[in-house]
Amino acid sequence: MLLDLQSRPILPPDRQVLSELDWSEIAALWNGNELSALHDLLNERWSRLIRNSVLGTADPEAEFLQGLAFAALALFFTQHRNQEGALILLDDAVFALGKYRPRFLGVQVEPIVGCLQEMRPLIASLPADGENPSFPFVYAKFEYDRAAP
Repeated sequence: MLLDLQSRPILPPDRQVLSELDWSEIAALWNGNELSALHDLLNERWSRLIRNSVLGTADPEAEFLQGLAFAALALFFTQHRNQEGALILLDDAVFALGKYRPRFLGVQVEPIVGCLQEMRPLIASLPADGENPSFPFVYAKFEYDRAAP
């Protein structure tokens, strides 16, 4: 088997992802409890952002999008009897988003992290496939400032 060792240009990361982000769409999905769809949207944007990036997953904007995706999926999991998965993703989200408190890219991060930290003991006390007794399911609303950089 021959390897193609010819040099290839390194393409820049797709920074256009950030300018194309519609925070009102993200807020509508989050606040409308469309967490699976939100996770998919954020994950796709994260993938585009890290593609060919020298920093890769360490890119601050990419890490932030991934943290939001983790948070969305943690909230989705806890509503759908996957407390073990919810707990893992909740911890990952708090770790990633905690670096961007209180606000990043115009998004109010503090209420999201605070809500996740408040929910952690409840989720940790549930059986792995147990139902979350919080009904209706309430968590911090997604807030952003259109004018913020």
